Amino acid sequence: MQLVVGKIGRAHGIRGDVSVEVRTDEPELRLGPGAVLLTDPAATGPLTVESGRVHSGRLLLRFAGVKDRTAAEALRGTVLIAEVDPDETPEDPDEYYDHQLIGLDVVLADGTPVGELTEVVHLPYQDLLTVERPDGTEVLIPFVEQIVPTIDLDEQRVVITPPPGLIDPVDAGDAGGAAVAGGAGDAGGAGDAGEQGGGA
Repeated sequence: MQLVVGKIGRAHGIRGDVSVEVRTDEPELRLGPGAVLLTDPAATGPLTVESGRVHSGRLLLRFAGVKDRTAAEALRGTVLIAEVDPDETPEDPDEYYDHQLIGLDVVLADGTPVGELTEVVHLPYQDLLTVERPDGTEVLIPFVEQIVPTIDLDEQRVVITPPPGLIDPVDAGDAGGAAVAGGAGDAGGAGDAGEQGGGA
């Protein structure tokens, strides 16, 4: 199974380093030296991580064969993808890989159906869960413990406790598209594993 673990940003310096937007809770594992990553666009890769360091709060990576700023700039915008065993689970029991969550039923605390979880959206400030309602509309749920207190993989469901106004009744009008949820609480984790209640 393939999971997005990062996206290459600007070149840094003149020796081939690039900044990386991390989209995984396990950067040491997924983006450490020796890691071989697939890419989107595919023609750019595979890329092998040669070295990495944190500078001013940003992860900088150097890839094998990328020796100067020109080569580094050519990688800008490339999405980094890791091959992951589909049976693998995060070490932290409160963390989940995206593929574990997609397809789960989303319900309120009283059991009222809300919809189906179709996507985990990773943003710099927090993660969002995309939920498709029975009428085909979508709502974005902040992936934080206050709003998503329970994930039950055995029962294949996610229990949410949304604040007033976050979820409109299914029959409230015919507006389509996604209802963007307001930010609340601590950020969820970024990348292939989302951590419930603080650190996606």
